[in-house]
Amino acid sequence: QVQLVESGGGLVQAGGSLRLSCAASARPFSTYDMGWFRHPPGKERESVAAISGSGVKTYYGDSVNGRFTISRDGAKSTVYLQMNSLKPEDTAIYRCAARRTDGGALMASRVIDYDYWGQGTRVTVSS
Repeated sequence: QVQLVESGGGLVQAGGSLRLSCAASARPFSTYDMGWFRHPPGKERESVAAISGSGVKTYYGDSVNGRFTISRDGAKSTVYLQMNSLKPEDTAIYRCAARRTDGGALMASRVIDYDYWGQGTRVTVSS
């Protein structure tokens, strides 16, 4: 069983930045693709970003592309989501997810692609 613990959420004004972290118990960490998903109030869960086990491949949802950056630190078994130029519509519960990498050409980005989930961290962006 893989344990995922998110941190870094909070309240920020529009235009501001936050960095989310997700510490994973997955070992070896490099064999797990990692993703960030969010659940805005009153809306369906959506994919935000994902990164392959090797760190070579990444995926970004259209609404965050160019503003958010996903990265991973193998030494700390942690994945990060740097969020810049935040907007009120970025307000959501952000959850980290993991799956065993399958070495496919495409980056797994769907909710159903991931097997392990963290509890989430709340991000609120005020206007």
